[in-house]
Amino acid sequence: MESYNREEMYKRKVNLYMESNPNPNSLKFVANYMLVEPGKSYDFPDAASASFAPLALELFNFDYVERVFYMSNFITVTKTPEVEWAAVQGEIRKFITDYLQDEKPLLEEDDIDEPEQAQPLGDELEQKIIGVLDEYVKPAVEMDGGAIQFHSFDNGVVTVLLQGSCSGCPSSTITLKSGIENLLKSMVPEVQEVVAEGV
Repeated sequence: MESYNREEMYKRKVNLYMESNPNPNSLKFVANYMLVEPGKSYDFPDAASASFAPLALELFNFDYVERVFYMSNFITVTKTPEVEWAAVQGEIRKFITDYLQDEKPLLEEDDIDEPEQAQPLGDELEQKIIGVLDEYVKPAVEMDGGAIQFHSFDNGVVTVLLQGSCSGCPSSTITLKSGIENLLKSMVPEVQEVVAEGV
């Protein structure tokens, strides 16, 4: 009679599906459960920045992986332009699925440097800008496998930080100028320009 391993029976079943986004070099791998705490994101632009993130570190062993980003229930992987997703997406999906199935850690909690808070809460005008970003911009950016954070407001210029699929995306500059900048200008007349770090 075949014996069953109790641990195997109770292991979490990992389902991972893929979503494309406006950055042709990024692909979003979405899990059927939360991977990191709500509201938190972790952006790894290179292997050196992923010292406390074992999965990201292992993904950088694939020579075509350029960036890894964790948020809520997804992992965004950005590849080099020379490689086609059709050739490698199955390999990356299987690797992430197996890693999660084995219940290995995404983050080594003791080594996490908490991301700096963008700014102290600031004045009323900054709060208004942050409110517009949170309500109208963040959900769309997250759907595309990235994140946007308010950085500063100075002399009419809003600086935001773009992470995940937004970094290096050819369309992110257009989105920033024609979408986010126009929205903020119409809702907060004091805003004259929006610029981004991390593009």
